[in-house]
Amino acid sequence: MDLKTVTVLGAGTMGHGIAQVSAMAGLDVRLYDIQESFVDAGLTKLCANLDKGVARGKVDAELAEASKGRVSGTADLKTACVDSDLVIEAVPEKLELKQQLFAQAESFAPYAIYATNTSSLSIAKIALGVTAPERVIGLHFFNPVHIMKLLEIVVHDETDPAVLEACQAYGAALGKECITVRDFPGFATSRLGVCLGMEAIRMVEQGVASAEDIDTAMVLGYRHPIGPLKLSDLVGIDVRMHIGEYLAEELDNPAFRPPELMKQMVAEGRLGKKAGRGFYEYE
Repeated sequence: MDLKTVTVLGAGTMGHGIAQVSAMAGLDVRLYDIQESFVDAGLTKLCANLDKGVARGKVDAELAEASKGRVSGTADLKTACVDSDLVIEAVPEKLELKQQLFAQAESFAPYAIYATNTSSLSIAKIALGVTAPERVIGLHFFNPVHIMKLLEIVVHDETDPAVLEACQAYGAALGKECITVRDFPGFATSRLGVCLGMEAIRMVEQGVASAEDIDTAMVLGYRHPIGPLKLSDLVGIDVRMHIGEYLAEELDNPAFRPPELMKQMVAEGRLGKKAGRGFYEYE
C-alpha cells in the first residue's frame, strides 16, 4: 500500500500536529474539522510551529514552506476524504463519535486505511463503524506531535498485516520510532502513564509533597523527561480523567479511578495548559 494522501479529521492540538509531520514527510495532507474557524485555527498553529522551527534552526526554511504548501484545509468531509489513502481521526475520546465519523468518511474513501489516534478506546469497537474492519488500525501519536518520537501502532484481531506494514512505513517516513501492541484497554503507554499520573494526583491530594517536588522526583530520580503532573497538564486534566474512568471500568482496577482532587479541578475548569492553569499556572 503506497500512502501518498493523508486526511486528518480534527484540527485541534493532535490533528494539526499530525498534519504537520505528514506534510514534512512529503505527503499531501487534508485537514478537516466541522467548522471553517476550527480549520483555520489548526492551519495557523501548524504554520506557527513550522515558523518557530525555522527561527530556532530546527527546520529548514525551504522544507517549512514546502510543507505549508502540501496542506489544505476544509470543513467539507467529502472534499477531505475523496481519493485519500490514509484517514486519521483525532477527535474527542467518544466511541460513537469515532464510529460515526469513520462510517461517513468511508462512503467517500472506501479503500483508505482508517487510523484512530485514540489513547485508550478499543480499536475493534471503533472498527464497527466501517464495512471493512481489517482496514482499521490505531496510530497513537504523542503531544507535541512534531517533537515526540514515539508512534504506538495498535492492531486488533482483524487488522490486515498489509495495513500494519503500510502504517509502519508511514511512521518511519515521519521519523517516528514505532512500537506495535495488541488492542487491549490502555494499550502500552496509556495504561502505564495514566496509572502513574493518578497516583501522583493522590499524593498531592494527601499532602505527601507538592506537585513541583513530585515531578522533580520523577525527572531526576527516574530520568523521566517530564513529571506526571506536568504531563497531565499538557494532555488535559479532563482528558486524563475520562481515560482513567474508562480504564478503571474496563480493567476492573481501582488504581485508575480518578481522585477527588482531579474531579474538583475539572469542575473548576483547571484543565491544564490549555486552560491556563492546572497543577501549574501558564501564561
